[in-house]
Amino acid sequence: MAKTQNVLFDVQGPRGRRISAALNVLGVLLAAGLAWIVLGALAEQGQLDADRWTPLFTARAWENFLLPGLWDTLRAALLAVLLSVVFGLVFGLGRLSQAAPVRWVSTVVVEFFRAVPVLVMMIFFYLGIGQAGLVEPANVPFWAVVLGLMFYNGSVIAELIRSGVHQLPKGQREAGLVIGLTPSRSLRMIELPQALTAMLPSLVSQFVVILKDTALGYIITYPELLASGRRLGSGDGNILQTLFVVALVFVLINYLLTVLAAWLSRFLSFRTSGGAKVAEGPLAAEEKALP
Repeated sequence: MAKTQNVLFDVQGPRGRRISAALNVLGVLLAAGLAWIVLGALAEQGQLDADRWTPLFTARAWENFLLPGLWDTLRAALLAVLLSVVFGLVFGLGRLSQAAPVRWVSTVVVEFFRAVPVLVMMIFFYLGIGQAGLVEPANVPFWAVVLGLMFYNGSVIAELIRSGVHQLPKGQREAGLVIGLTPSRSLRMIELPQALTAMLPSLVSQFVVILKDTALGYIITYPELLASGRRLGSGDGNILQTLFVVALVFVLINYLLTVLAAWLSRFLSFRTSGGAKVAEGPLAAEEKALP
Protein backbone atom coordinates (compact mmCIF):
# COMPACT_ATOMS: atom_id res chain seq x y z
CA MET A 1 0.00 0.00 0.00
CA ALA A 2 1.50 3.34 -1.06
CA LYS A 3 2.19 5.88 1.64
CA THR A 4 0.41 9.20 1.39
CA GLN A 5 2.73 12.22 1.45
CA ASN A 6 1.77 15.33 3.36
CA VAL A 7 1.65 18.24 0.95
CA LEU A 8 1.83 20.89 3.68
CA PHE A 9 5.46 20.25 4.58
CA ASP A 10 8.38 18.10 3.51
CA VAL A 11 9.02 14.77 5.18
CA GLN A 12 11.61 15.18 7.93
CA GLY A 13 14.94 13.52 7.64
CA PRO A 14 16.79 11.71 10.45
CA ARG A 15 18.19 14.95 11.91
CA GLY A 16 14.80 16.68 11.75
CA ARG A 17 13.10 13.76 13.48
CA ARG A 18 15.71 13.82 16.27
CA ILE A 19 15.17 17.55 16.78
CA SER A 20 11.38 17.12 16.83
CA ALA A 21 11.64 14.30 19.36
CA ALA A 22 13.93 16.39 21.58
CA LEU A 23 11.55 19.36 21.42
CA ASN A 24 8.61 17.10 22.27
CA VAL A 25 10.42 15.70 25.30
CA LEU A 26 11.37 19.21 26.38
CA GLY A 27 7.77 20.37 26.04
CA VAL A 28 6.51 17.45 28.14
CA LEU A 29 9.11 18.17 30.84
CA LEU A 30 8.20 21.86 30.93
CA ALA A 31 4.49 21.03 31.19
CA ALA A 32 5.17 18.52 33.96
CA GLY A 33 7.32 21.04 35.81
CA LEU A 34 4.65 23.72 35.55
CA ALA A 35 1.99 21.28 36.78
CA TRP A 36 4.24 20.33 39.70
CA ILE A 37 4.69 23.98 40.68
CA VAL A 38 0.95 24.71 40.47
CA LEU A 39 -0.01 21.59 42.42
CA GLY A 40 2.61 22.41 45.05
CA ALA A 41 1.23 25.91 45.50
CA LEU A 42 -2.31 24.54 45.78
CA ALA A 43 -1.19 21.95 48.33
CA GLU A 44 0.46 24.63 50.45
CA GLN A 45 -2.82 26.56 50.50
CA GLY A 46 -4.78 23.45 51.47
CA GLN A 47 -6.68 23.28 48.19
CA LEU A 48 -5.85 19.59 47.75
CA ASP A 49 -7.07 18.51 51.18
CA ALA A 50 -9.63 15.72 51.16
CA ASP A 51 -12.21 17.71 53.10
CA ARG A 52 -12.48 20.13 50.16
CA TRP A 53 -13.15 17.37 47.65
CA THR A 54 -15.32 14.87 49.52
CA PRO A 55 -18.46 17.12 49.58
CA LEU A 56 -18.50 16.96 45.77
CA PHE A 57 -19.06 13.20 45.83
CA THR A 58 -22.13 13.17 48.01
CA ALA A 59 -25.76 12.66 47.04
CA ARG A 60 -26.59 16.15 48.30
CA ALA A 61 -24.18 17.83 45.86
CA TRP A 62 -25.42 15.95 42.82
CA GLU A 63 -29.14 15.68 43.58
CA ASN A 64 -29.59 19.28 44.69
CA PHE A 65 -27.08 21.17 42.56
CA LEU A 66 -25.04 19.45 39.85
CA LEU A 67 -27.64 17.18 38.26
CA PRO A 68 -30.39 19.83 38.16
CA GLY A 69 -27.88 22.29 36.72
CA LEU A 70 -26.76 19.72 34.15
CA TRP A 71 -30.37 19.08 33.14
CA ASP A 72 -31.02 22.80 32.71
CA THR A 73 -27.87 23.09 30.60
CA LEU A 74 -28.77 20.14 28.39
CA ARG A 75 -32.39 21.11 27.81
CA ALA A 76 -31.48 24.68 26.89
CA ALA A 77 -28.65 23.48 24.64
CA LEU A 78 -30.80 20.82 22.95
CA LEU A 79 -33.64 23.21 22.16
CA ALA A 80 -31.16 25.85 21.01
CA VAL A 81 -29.47 23.32 18.70
CA LEU A 82 -32.78 22.31 17.12
CA LEU A 83 -33.93 25.90 16.63
CA SER A 84 -30.50 26.95 15.37
CA VAL A 85 -30.50 24.21 12.72
CA VAL A 86 -33.98 25.24 11.55
CA PHE A 87 -32.97 28.91 11.52
CA GLY A 88 -29.75 28.09 9.68
CA LEU A 89 -31.50 26.00 7.04
CA VAL A 90 -34.15 28.65 6.39
CA PHE A 91 -31.81 31.60 6.10
CA GLY A 92 -28.96 29.60 4.57
CA LEU A 93 -31.25 28.54 1.74
CA GLY A 94 -32.55 32.11 1.65
CA ARG A 95 -29.04 33.39 0.98
CA LEU A 96 -28.79 30.91 -1.89
CA SER A 97 -32.20 31.81 -3.31
CA GLN A 98 -32.60 32.86 -6.93
CA ALA A 99 -34.94 35.68 -5.81
CA ALA A 100 -32.89 38.79 -5.05
CA PRO A 101 -35.24 40.20 -2.31
CA VAL A 102 -35.18 36.91 -0.41
CA ARG A 103 -31.41 36.77 -0.73
CA TRP A 104 -30.96 40.36 0.48
CA VAL A 105 -33.28 39.99 3.48
CA SER A 106 -31.60 36.72 4.49
CA THR A 107 -28.16 38.30 4.20
CA VAL A 108 -29.14 41.27 6.39
CA VAL A 109 -30.64 38.99 9.07
CA VAL A 110 -27.66 36.63 9.12
CA GLU A 111 -25.01 39.33 9.18
CA PHE A 112 -26.85 41.30 11.89
CA PHE A 113 -27.21 38.41 14.33
CA ARG A 114 -23.66 37.22 13.65
CA ALA A 115 -22.36 40.64 14.69
CA VAL A 116 -24.28 40.89 17.98
CA PRO A 117 -22.63 39.17 20.99
CA VAL A 118 -24.56 36.27 22.47
CA LEU A 119 -24.61 37.77 25.95
CA VAL A 120 -26.09 41.03 24.66
CA MET A 121 -28.91 39.10 22.99
CA MET A 122 -29.55 37.07 26.14
CA ILE A 123 -29.86 40.23 28.22
CA PHE A 124 -32.06 41.85 25.57
CA PHE A 125 -34.47 38.92 25.47
CA TYR A 126 -34.38 38.60 29.26
CA LEU A 127 -35.50 42.20 29.68
CA GLY A 128 -37.83 42.24 26.66
CA ILE A 129 -39.66 38.99 27.42
CA GLY A 130 -39.90 39.89 31.09
CA GLN A 131 -41.45 43.29 30.45
CA ALA A 132 -43.78 42.00 27.74
CA GLY A 133 -45.07 39.21 29.98
CA LEU A 134 -45.00 36.66 27.15
CA VAL A 135 -44.11 33.75 29.44
CA GLU A 136 -44.18 33.00 33.13
CA PRO A 137 -41.51 34.89 35.09
CA ALA A 138 -39.82 31.64 36.11
CA ASN A 139 -39.31 30.68 32.44
CA VAL A 140 -37.97 34.03 31.26
CA PRO A 141 -34.25 33.16 31.79
CA PHE A 142 -34.67 29.85 29.94
CA TRP A 143 -36.20 31.43 26.84
CA ALA A 144 -33.73 34.30 26.92
CA VAL A 145 -30.84 31.80 26.82
CA VAL A 146 -32.44 29.69 24.09
CA LEU A 147 -33.34 32.64 21.85
CA GLY A 148 -29.95 34.27 22.24
CA LEU A 149 -28.19 31.04 21.31
CA MET A 150 -30.61 30.36 18.45
CA PHE A 151 -30.20 33.69 16.68
CA TYR A 152 -26.42 33.81 16.94
CA ASN A 153 -25.59 30.18 16.22
CA GLY A 154 -28.38 29.86 13.65
CA SER A 155 -26.76 32.70 11.72
CA VAL A 156 -23.39 30.94 11.88
CA ILE A 157 -24.98 27.71 10.64
CA ALA A 158 -26.66 29.63 7.79
CA GLU A 159 -23.25 30.93 6.73
CA LEU A 160 -21.82 27.40 6.96
CA ILE A 161 -24.58 26.15 4.67
CA ARG A 162 -23.98 28.92 2.17
CA SER A 163 -20.23 28.39 2.07
CA GLY A 164 -20.63 24.59 2.01
CA VAL A 165 -22.88 24.71 -1.06
CA HIS A 166 -20.57 27.17 -2.84
CA GLN A 167 -17.61 24.85 -2.26
CA LEU A 168 -19.29 21.97 -4.10
CA PRO A 169 -18.18 21.33 -7.69
CA LYS A 170 -20.29 23.21 -10.21
CA GLY A 171 -21.03 19.94 -11.95
CA GLN A 172 -23.44 19.00 -9.17
CA ARG A 173 -25.94 21.70 -10.11
CA GLU A 174 -25.33 21.20 -13.81
CA ALA A 175 -26.13 17.50 -13.44
CA GLY A 176 -29.35 18.34 -11.65
CA LEU A 177 -30.37 20.78 -14.36
CA VAL A 178 -29.61 18.21 -17.05
CA ILE A 179 -32.02 15.68 -15.55
CA GLY A 180 -34.77 18.30 -15.46
CA LEU A 181 -34.56 19.72 -11.94
CA THR A 182 -35.07 23.41 -11.30
CA PRO A 183 -32.21 25.29 -9.57
CA SER A 184 -34.14 25.34 -6.28
CA ARG A 185 -34.90 21.62 -6.39
CA SER A 186 -31.32 20.87 -7.34
CA LEU A 187 -30.22 22.89 -4.32
CA ARG A 188 -32.54 21.05 -1.93
CA MET A 189 -32.19 17.52 -3.33
CA ILE A 190 -28.58 17.35 -4.54
CA GLU A 191 -26.37 20.14 -3.24
CA LEU A 192 -27.68 20.67 0.30
CA PRO A 193 -27.38 17.01 1.44
CA GLN A 194 -23.78 16.87 0.19
CA ALA A 195 -22.93 20.18 1.83
CA LEU A 196 -24.43 19.07 5.16
CA THR A 197 -22.38 15.87 5.10
CA ALA A 198 -19.18 17.73 4.24
CA MET A 199 -19.63 20.36 6.95
CA LEU A 200 -20.69 17.93 9.69
CA PRO A 201 -17.49 18.52 11.73
CA SER A 202 -18.10 22.28 11.62
CA LEU A 203 -21.72 21.76 12.67
CA VAL A 204 -20.69 19.65 15.64
CA SER A 205 -18.15 22.29 16.63
CA GLN A 206 -20.98 24.82 16.60
CA PHE A 207 -23.10 22.52 18.76
CA VAL A 208 -20.23 22.41 21.26
CA VAL A 209 -20.18 26.22 21.24
CA ILE A 210 -23.91 26.24 21.99
CA LEU A 211 -23.42 23.88 24.92
CA LYS A 212 -20.61 25.96 26.39
CA ASP A 213 -22.39 29.28 25.84
CA THR A 214 -25.28 28.15 28.01
CA ALA A 215 -22.93 29.02 30.86
CA LEU A 216 -23.53 32.70 30.05
CA GLY A 217 -27.04 32.19 31.36
CA TYR A 218 -25.89 32.55 34.97
CA ILE A 219 -25.65 36.32 34.35
CA ILE A 220 -29.42 36.44 33.77
CA THR A 221 -30.12 34.07 36.69
CA TYR A 222 -30.59 30.93 34.60
CA PRO A 223 -29.74 27.98 36.91
CA GLU A 224 -27.50 26.06 34.48
CA LEU A 225 -24.56 23.86 35.49
CA LEU A 226 -22.02 26.64 36.07
CA ALA A 227 -24.45 28.69 38.18
CA SER A 228 -25.41 25.61 40.20
CA GLY A 229 -21.75 24.77 40.73
CA ARG A 230 -20.98 28.30 41.89
CA ARG A 231 -23.79 28.14 44.45
CA LEU A 232 -22.58 24.76 45.69
CA GLY A 233 -18.95 25.86 45.92
CA SER A 234 -19.80 29.14 47.62
CA GLY A 235 -21.86 27.36 50.25
CA ASP A 236 -19.26 24.68 50.97
CA GLY A 237 -16.21 26.91 50.66
CA ASN A 238 -14.64 24.86 47.86
CA ILE A 239 -15.39 26.93 44.77
CA LEU A 240 -12.15 25.95 43.00
CA GLN A 241 -12.78 22.23 43.40
CA THR A 242 -16.42 22.58 42.34
CA LEU A 243 -15.54 24.50 39.18
CA PHE A 244 -12.95 21.83 38.37
CA VAL A 245 -15.64 19.11 38.54
CA VAL A 246 -18.01 21.25 36.45
CA ALA A 247 -15.26 21.69 33.84
CA LEU A 248 -14.76 17.91 33.73
CA VAL A 249 -18.48 17.43 33.10
CA PHE A 250 -18.37 19.89 30.20
CA VAL A 251 -15.28 18.16 28.77
CA LEU A 252 -16.97 14.75 28.99
CA ILE A 253 -20.12 15.95 27.22
CA ASN A 254 -18.14 17.67 24.46
CA TYR A 255 -16.02 14.54 24.01
CA LEU A 256 -19.15 12.43 23.62
CA LEU A 257 -20.43 14.89 21.01
CA THR A 258 -17.16 14.57 19.10
CA VAL A 259 -17.34 10.77 19.21
CA LEU A 260 -20.93 10.89 18.00
CA ALA A 261 -19.96 13.19 15.15
CA ALA A 262 -17.12 10.88 14.09
CA TRP A 263 -19.45 7.88 14.09
CA LEU A 264 -22.12 9.76 12.17
CA SER A 265 -19.57 10.90 9.59
CA ARG A 266 -18.37 7.32 9.05
CA PHE A 267 -21.97 6.12 8.86
CA LEU A 268 -22.92 8.70 6.24
CA SER A 269 -19.76 7.99 4.26
CA PHE A 270 -20.55 4.27 4.34
CA ARG A 271 -24.11 4.88 3.21
CA THR A 272 -22.91 7.12 0.39
CA SER A 273 -20.25 4.69 -0.80
CA GLY A 274 -22.67 1.77 -0.43
CA GLY A 275 -25.28 3.58 -2.46
CA ALA A 276 -22.73 4.33 -5.14
CA LYS A 277 -21.73 0.69 -5.36
CA VAL A 278 -25.35 -0.40 -5.63
CA ALA A 279 -25.97 2.18 -8.33
CA GLU A 280 -22.87 1.12 -10.26
CA GLY A 281 -23.62 -2.59 -9.95
CA PRO A 282 -26.26 -3.01 -12.70
CA LEU A 283 -24.39 -0.64 -15.00
CA ALA A 284 -21.15 -2.51 -14.52
CA ALA A 285 -22.94 -5.81 -15.17
CA GLU A 286 -24.41 -4.45 -18.40
CA GLU A 287 -21.01 -3.17 -19.52
CA LYS A 288 -19.49 -6.59 -18.90
CA ALA A 289 -22.27 -8.21 -20.90
CA LEU A 290 -21.59 -5.97 -23.91
CA PRO A 291 -19.29 -7.49 -26.54
